[in-house]
Amino acid sequence: MAVPARTCGASRLGPAPGALPRPGPPRPLLLLLLLLLLLPPPPLLAARGAAAYSFPQQLTMQHWARRLEQEIDGVMRIFGGVQQLREIYKDNRNLFEVQENEPQKLVEKVAGDIESLLDRKVQALKKLADAAESFQKAHHWQDNIKEEDIVYYDAKADAELDDPESEDMERGSKTSTLRLDFIEDSNFKNKVNYSYTAVQIPTDIYKGSTVILNELNWTEALENVFIENRRQDPTLLWQVFGSATGVTRYYPATPWRAPKKIDLYDVRRRPWYIQGASSPKDMVIIVDVSGSVSGLTLKLMKTSVCEMLDTLSDDDYVNVASFNEKAQPVSCFTHLVQANVRNKKVFKEAVQGMVAKGTTGYKAGFEYAFDQLQNSNITRANCNKMIMMFTDGGEDRVQDVFEKYNWPNRTVRVFTFSVGQHNYDVTPLQWMACANKGYYFEIPSIGAIRINTQEYLDVLGRPMVLAGKEAKQVQWTNVYEDALGLGLVVTGTLPVFNLTQDGPGEKKNQLILGVMGIDVALNDIKRLTPNYTLGANGYVFAIDLNGYVLLHPNLKPQTTNFREPVTLDFLDAELEDENKEEIRRSMIDGNKGHKQIRTLVKSLDERYIDEVTRNYTWVPIRSTNYSLGLVLPPYSTFYLQANLSDQILQVKYFEFLLPSSFESEGHVFIAPREYCKDLNASDNNTEFLKNFIELMEKVTPDSKQCNNFLLHNLILDTGITQQLVERVWRDQDLNTYSLLAVFAATDGGITRVFPNKAAEDWTENPEPYNASFYRRSLDNHGYIFKPPHQDALLRPPLELENDTVGILVSTAVELSLGRRTLRPAVVGVKLDLEAWAEKFKVLASNRTHQDQPQKQCGPSSHCEMDCEVNNEDLLCVLIDDGGFLVLSNQNHQWDQVGKFFSEVDANLMLALYNNSFYTRKESYDYQAACAPQPPGNLGAAPRGVFVPTIADFLNLAWWTSAAAWSLFQQLLYGLIYHSWFQADPAEAEGNPEARESSCVMKQTQYYFGSVNVSYNAIIDCGNCSRLFHAQRLSNTNLLFVVAEKPLCSQCEVGRLLQKETHCPADGPEQCELVQRPRYRRGPHICFDYNATEDTSDCGRGASFPPSLGVLVSLQLLLLLGLPPRPQPQVRAHASPRL
Repeated sequence: MAVPARTCGASRLGPAPGALPRPGPPRPLLLLLLLLLLLPPPPLLAARGAAAYSFPQQLTMQHWARRLEQEIDGVMRIFGGVQQLREIYKDNRNLFEVQENEPQKLVEKVAGDIESLLDRKVQALKKLADAAESFQKAHHWQDNIKEEDIVYYDAKADAELDDPESEDMERGSKTSTLRLDFIEDSNFKNKVNYSYTAVQIPTDIYKGSTVILNELNWTEALENVFIENRRQDPTLLWQVFGSATGVTRYYPATPWRAPKKIDLYDVRRRPWYIQGASSPKDMVIIVDVSGSVSGLTLKLMKTSVCEMLDTLSDDDYVNVASFNEKAQPVSCFTHLVQANVRNKKVFKEAVQGMVAKGTTGYKAGFEYAFDQLQNSNITRANCNKMIMMFTDGGEDRVQDVFEKYNWPNRTVRVFTFSVGQHNYDVTPLQWMACANKGYYFEIPSIGAIRINTQEYLDVLGRPMVLAGKEAKQVQWTNVYEDALGLGLVVTGTLPVFNLTQDGPGEKKNQLILGVMGIDVALNDIKRLTPNYTLGANGYVFAIDLNGYVLLHPNLKPQTTNFREPVTLDFLDAELEDENKEEIRRSMIDGNKGHKQIRTLVKSLDERYIDEVTRNYTWVPIRSTNYSLGLVLPPYSTFYLQANLSDQILQVKYFEFLLPSSFESEGHVFIAPREYCKDLNASDNNTEFLKNFIELMEKVTPDSKQCNNFLLHNLILDTGITQQLVERVWRDQDLNTYSLLAVFAATDGGITRVFPNKAAEDWTENPEPYNASFYRRSLDNHGYIFKPPHQDALLRPPLELENDTVGILVSTAVELSLGRRTLRPAVVGVKLDLEAWAEKFKVLASNRTHQDQPQKQCGPSSHCEMDCEVNNEDLLCVLIDDGGFLVLSNQNHQWDQVGKFFSEVDANLMLALYNNSFYTRKESYDYQAACAPQPPGNLGAAPRGVFVPTIADFLNLAWWTSAAAWSLFQQLLYGLIYHSWFQADPAEAEGNPEARESSCVMKQTQYYFGSVNVSYNAIIDCGNCSRLFHAQRLSNTNLLFVVAEKPLCSQCEVGRLLQKETHCPADGPEQCELVQRPRYRRGPHICFDYNATEDTSDCGRGASFPPSLGVLVSLQLLLLLGLPPRPQPQVRAHASPRL
């Protein structure tokens, strides 16, 4: 799509086959231009003294283009050594074998290996769940249990002992807390103790309560099962039991990662627990915003809704509406939408805009909610259906609504929440919940929000518990960040049920005890995928039923918040197209498949786009919800496997890795791969090479502790690249052709740079698979130019001193052995920027070589301008396929080489784009990290504190409803919890990366469009029009452009942007995206109904009027700044668990 200029337009004189339609110039101007082409070259287009110069004719510029092509090709043939390297490989044919990647066999083998890995975890998981149910059933409840009766390792004890203001230090804890010794374990990336389990209890739960102490008592027996599991499978990572009471017991023991601020971790809000504790949900949240809702109560409701949203996972669907006389959605979402991170963020922001007014109309709210749940024309969970109503109270029971929509089957559960402290009769709210298989909760203050917005999960778990063994199915989660520092993991979950009965003949207990989980690190799964046999551009990936990637080379979140799963869709990990949508759907459906497609890929540095051919092969991973895919370029069908059985030859080639050989053979960088188990890694390649050499002096390439495939290929490529030095590079004078260096990089992991001194300025990645020039050369034919990367915001202009600035030119070495074709290496040269800029001017001039004198134009003759003589009037540039400047005839532009050309000449770049020389591709990076936005309120008052208005003070109801008491309580919590209502989750959790937060960045890349012919065009700028000529250079990624320099600056244009930009709205408009949701499938099991469910336990209300004495005491504490003495948590309702 063309970018319209404000006063400037570009038009084409000749048609371009397949070009996109662009706005053309007025018809009279076209006729004029055609006339100009038919007539002899116009005189006096430019003048130098008495001589008259004209803009070069098209044939002249095509001649210059051919000279440039020949010069580049000549240099690469002499110094690149492509043909010679082919001969070297053939001469050493006895030293390697050609192996084939068979996609179907490969992907099935990897899928089988992953299945076996996960199956071992499943067996351990089932053993734990069965043991937990047995231990709890055999446990005898103790009403008089005391803290000193329980001995356990409190994971937060060390941090609390160091904190004199901690809960235990203030209260004087009586708990017998173990003090343990720990050893560093690289598998856990942590210090651990294998003899004990650790216990974590949420901050807002009283450790000394009878419920918690009994929970600690019976779960202690799990310790031996954890230890036995690890004995049978030493690869097991964290084994965790998350209790429905909030207690977490995990093995092996390790200290809790103490946050900098208040620790809000609660296992019941972790993604893996939520997924394991209930079936998928369709939820409609309705919020009373009538005028009776006071300012503080409304704020409590807003916070409660946000906390409720955090209990939902990507398998759930939700919508939020406010109601008074009428009901309306709080956001742009008009129906249920997937409860993913971005949709929930839209809801949370929209909820903050709710305003209280009007009268209460429960009927409007419930009718809206039921209509939402009955809409079958949208994608939804189709399992548990529920309505969550937040209100300050009312008299209407809306029985007629329930009779119409929900009775007699009661397929929709209703949960009601009485928010704030008031004197309203709560009986109608209780009745609504009890009559619709739900539960009634009270949220009188801030402290009750978190606990009461998550306990509805106990009610949803009832049908699952009553289903018994049928519901005991292992589920595997999305990817998420481990809270204990293991990195990205997936977790197998299994619900644990309460098997006790109150007495003989009594009904079966319907409570869920908790969820058992076992973590699997993504790195452990990656180790099962092929290493270095798929080539630089081949890879394995895996997705789940939501289409989110489990494995993918582009899964690289810059910052993670362990409260949220890492959800990167396959179509966002790659550049989306119809073929990939079809592949994704087939994988989600659990099918096998294979397809070869033409698609677009981003370069590793995200500056370029290449159109490539890829073969996709996929199979399901049995016994899981995952599907595995393999992507291979056609040239990676075959690969080399070294066969260096001759130990004398091994030693000979190995000597070329020694730094003592670098002066004569060129500097060698080796890829930092895991060649041997005992090899010490290092980010410094010189140090890594030293470590490698020291290890090789102790072990042989055939050692069992080493990867023989990697070692043999590395040593073979060392010898082969050395022969390239001997046959080609050593006898050539690089200065003759203005070259700074020549180089070769190989699949085996060798990058050889010649001469040795050139390595000082070598900035490419020593791992060829991670080097942009290497991967792009494999995907493209011909010579690929790569100018130095310049970011206008981050880097100063290039310093052209000591001839150190160079331009890489590389090309792949294609090797044909019989009918097998592969690309095992990339070779290239590094051009001296200044010298080649001068050479460029000569090649695009009327001189045949640099020593020939410049041609003079006589007073009576007419001459064509060229890029050398007329550089004051004529702009000549080479631009690469990404739109970056490579060479220019303007000396003042040499320090701008590597910049996006729109930053150099916005007018000309826009014309090239509008004439289809370039095509634009826009995409979004959902894994970016952004600096936090500065707070809008810089006042001294604490954030989030409700300030009563004058109307509130004059309102008798405000005082009688105890809102003043809640205000004081909020102030107290504000001191303890900082900004409870508005605190950033990353801050609240004490995330060390709180300085940055995840965000969405919009990326724009340009690549060559459909035009591949040579033609002239004009940039119509009124009195400032410019002629230009553009032509692709064959066998390269370059565009040769010759243009008149602008004569005036009145022509304003819209500048094309290439740099990454932050999207304030978090990417594409979510309101539009939800109208065309991507294909997904929910879990295949659903437990939302059981005929034997006992719904009589549905909550009871209780009134707790504020105590004047307590009120005064708290006020004094606030004034004195003294911390209040922690008290056992007061529950405002009878919990189904308690």
